[in-house]
Amino acid sequence: MISTVDLTKKYKDITAVDKLNLTINGGEIYGLLGPNGAGKTTTILMLMGLTEPTSGSLRVGGYDPMRDALEVKRIVGYMPDNIGFYDDMTGRENLRYTARLNRIPERQAEIQIQNLLEKVGLVEAADRRVKEYSRGMRQRLGIADVLLKNPKIIILDEPTLGLDPEGAEELLDIIRDLGQKEGKTILISSHLLYQIQSICDRVGIFVKGKLIADGKIDDLAAQLSDGEQVIEIRAEPVEKLADAVMSVAGVNFAERHGNTVIVKGDGENLAPRIVAELAARNMAVYHLNVRGYNLDDIYRQYFRGEEVKQIDSNNFYYRH
Repeated sequence: MISTVDLTKKYKDITAVDKLNLTINGGEIYGLLGPNGAGKTTTILMLMGLTEPTSGSLRVGGYDPMRDALEVKRIVGYMPDNIGFYDDMTGRENLRYTARLNRIPERQAEIQIQNLLEKVGLVEAADRRVKEYSRGMRQRLGIADVLLKNPKIIILDEPTLGLDPEGAEELLDIIRDLGQKEGKTILISSHLLYQIQSICDRVGIFVKGKLIADGKIDDLAAQLSDGEQVIEIRAEPVEKLADAVMSVAGVNFAERHGNTVIVKGDGENLAPRIVAELAARNMAVYHLNVRGYNLDDIYRQYFRGEEVKQIDSNNFYYRH
């Protein structure tokens, strides 16, 4: 549904987006993740036909946004990071205005608006003026506004920015349902990694205009770990713990941090073998955790270093 080939945008001497190659499949929730200033919003503006690429090519729903801007806008719903509404109009009136702009017949619009207000949980606030809305309510109204024309593709720029944890979770639940239950193709841009990882099918890590990682979170984590496990252990007596763990085949590293020993190693059933060894030594194990890489860990690992290498066979990128 979305594809770019060597997509580049330069502003004089500044390269905002540098040879971006990106593919997003139909029905997929894709997270474009990176710090502020990474080039995420510039990429979105090119996808929407709102700014022209310096070089490269792109397609959105099969259309070129520069040549077929109206066709792209018909099939794409876009919510910017600072969505604007008419504050002196109610939520319902704002949606009616959007419906008229999209030439939706009035009777049909009223039915759609009511359904969407129910979907985003704004029925009770629908007839209040938008200037009375919280940021979370504005964001939910923004989702309703985007969905009014029933787009095939939804692009959301920092949708959870400024929301409290409960409001962010409610909004993410709505986005998740749009992808998983309604089959919408969703591109979500964010720098709030811990929120986004729960809903994305794939993620791309974007830094200084370059896509440095692209794949499923589990696959990216496996690529970084290279098969090595990281295990946290607490046991008594802690003074003997590191030496005891190092005696287990497959353990490559054990280091004490306070009352916890961090272990790195490889091989099947490493954790059970460690527990068996400690039990044989009459040591009491009261905590063991096999760590996995979450999105924050992955981001930090990819963000370090400077050389970027692509693994063509897996469409992953990793850093030396």
